[in-house]
Amino acid sequence: MADDNHSGTISTLNTLIATTIDSVTGYEDSAKNIHDERLREVFRSRADERQRVVEDLRSEVRRLGGDPEDGGSFLGKAHQRFEDLKAAVTGRDEKAIINEVERGEDYLKEKWQAALQSDELKGESHELVERNYQSIKAGHDQISQLKHGFKASAQA
Repeated sequence: MADDNHSGTISTLNTLIATTIDSVTGYEDSAKNIHDERLREVFRSRADERQRVVEDLRSEVRRLGGDPEDGGSFLGKAHQRFEDLKAAVTGRDEKAIINEVERGEDYLKEKWQAALQSDELKGESHELVERNYQSIKAGHDQISQLKHGFKASAQA
C-alpha cells in the first residue's frame, strides 16, 4: 500500500509512465511501417530509450511504495488506433508517419512539463523526472528536426 504522503507523486509518475508507454508503442509501430531504414533505426532507438525511461519511473514508484503503471493511457490507445487507420489509408507514407510521431512527441513533452511544474514531485522524484525529461526533450527536438528536414527536402 502506498504511503499517503506519496500518493500524488505516485499518481503523477504513473501518468508519465502511461504516456511514455504510448510513446514506446508509437515508435515501435512507426518503425514497422516506414520504409526508410535510417528512420526505422531512429524510431527503434527512441523506443528503446523511452523504455529505459519507463523502467526508471517504475523503479521510483516502487521505491515510494506504489504499484507502477503497466499499460499505456486510454487516450494513447485511441490515438494509436487512429494512427493505424490513417497509416493504412495513406499507404504508410513517410511524411504522414513523421507528422504523427511529432504530434505524439508534442503531447508527451507537454505532459512531462506539466508534471515538472506541478507541486506533486519533490526531492528525488523531481530530480529523476528532470533528468529523464532531458531525454524526452532531446527526442522531441530530434523528431522536430527530422520533420522540418523532410519538409525542406520535399520542397527542393
